[in-house]
Amino acid sequence: MSRSLRLAAGVLIGSALLLAACSEGGTKQAEGPSNAYYEIFVRSFADSNGDGIGDLNGVTGKLDYIDKLGVDGIWLMPINPSPSYHGYDVTDYYGIDSDYGTPEDFKKLIDEAHKRGIKVIMDLVVNHTSVEHPWFVDSASGEGSGRRDWYTWASSRPDGASPSDGATGAEPWHSRLGDQYLGIFWEGMPDLNFDNPDVRKEIVSIGQYWLKQGVDGFRLDAAKHIYGDFNSTLKTKRVKDANQAWWQEFREGMNEVKPDAYLVGEVWDATAVIGPFLNNALDSAFNFDLAANLISAADSEKAPDFGFTVSRVNEFYAKQSGGKAVDAVFLTNHDQNRVMTALKGNADHAKTAAALMLTMPGNAFIYYGEELGMTGAKPDERIREPFPWKIAPGDPAETTWEAATGRGGGQVSVEAEDETPRSLLNHYRTLLSWRMQEPALRGGTIESYEADNDAIASYIRKNGEQTLLVLHNLSGRQQVVAFAEMKEQRPSFDELILSTSEDASLQGRELTLPPYTSVVLQP
Repeated sequence: MSRSLRLAAGVLIGSALLLAACSEGGTKQAEGPSNAYYEIFVRSFADSNGDGIGDLNGVTGKLDYIDKLGVDGIWLMPINPSPSYHGYDVTDYYGIDSDYGTPEDFKKLIDEAHKRGIKVIMDLVVNHTSVEHPWFVDSASGEGSGRRDWYTWASSRPDGASPSDGATGAEPWHSRLGDQYLGIFWEGMPDLNFDNPDVRKEIVSIGQYWLKQGVDGFRLDAAKHIYGDFNSTLKTKRVKDANQAWWQEFREGMNEVKPDAYLVGEVWDATAVIGPFLNNALDSAFNFDLAANLISAADSEKAPDFGFTVSRVNEFYAKQSGGKAVDAVFLTNHDQNRVMTALKGNADHAKTAAALMLTMPGNAFIYYGEELGMTGAKPDERIREPFPWKIAPGDPAETTWEAATGRGGGQVSVEAEDETPRSLLNHYRTLLSWRMQEPALRGGTIESYEADNDAIASYIRKNGEQTLLVLHNLSGRQQVVAFAEMKEQRPSFDELILSTSEDASLQGRELTLPPYTSVVLQP
């Protein structure tokens, strides 16, 4: 939609205008940082061959849906061969799980995604392998194995198997053929020994291989656990320095093939711990603290000062990375209860959470199905259920590898929400279109803006010469913001350019916000 048309309309809402704009698809207009990534569990997303299991061709066949959503990147959860349904215990880093297809299918997916301006990043799980990986089978065969030192064995440690305070809280040592090996997540996931230079060299080669296949980058699983297998050592300087040095080594290896490869890490920790990973290593790390705060604000209908807290985090990351780091914002992922469940089924709160997240700086990540309002709580299988394409089960594209319990009687589905203007799906499309149109909504900085109202989340977004004011009414009541009472705040925002409700209005210096409405103003 052109800027002149948008200004004439006054608001961009989930209406015929939005549906028409979304239906165009296929052309990405954003410049600068990426807009958003869509996280896909391939097994659950779309089935192309009728075996009930999602596959790569299924994803390819649904790229137009992803494009219409408004993202410009997809993150594929593990697609390498694995004995587990989830794929986080890999048996062949150079292969494609046969349930998902072939290398040729993957190449086709990448090519078709790139035609639509959609980047493809894949999960790379290098902290550990499967116990069925040939490397571990060889290592476990005895002390004479050529890959014995690719894993950590108790007999090779001067202090035996101690310490026993596994960094994840699980028992870290597991018995095998009269010895014990280290596996901090689970006995089926033995930890690779990154003190071995051959291991590091091989992992770099694996990353380079996939970049040469056309992949645009990696989501790096358990990035802070490369070194630091125990709670007693995880945050020591030696471990922090070793982790940072490894990811710098990995980055250098990726730069040899694709200098602009995007690396986003799972570093589930405080800001101070995340920072060093962004120093000439990772481009982004997921902002778990912000995700929890966004959901809490939507649930409580009380607004913290996001401008203050997020700006401080981003400033710290900028210092650590020389200004190169990009925040990775999200609400939930494959390891957490789904947004709609966390928000107790409140669709208005789900829309609020999405609006908050998608007006934050950085790359936004959306877990598949959140845009529909899928529900799901632990165990993990229940938060990784089949994606609901149609109101009634039975669509050929829908997967059946496990029961789908989070589809809300069919009303949580693409078919039910696609042409419904005020659906959660079209709310996401609206917000993503805002990010695509306005550089200040996806890149740049964030600053505090005091609205003197606990129900209003407000902050300034800047990118270059563009300055925007974002306000969200988190409550179920109409709120009025009187700008005349805030003359000391500059610049003066006099023009309402975007809104999720046609009933929002700016009359003189008074802004009226209907319940659960988000707006953007410009000077």
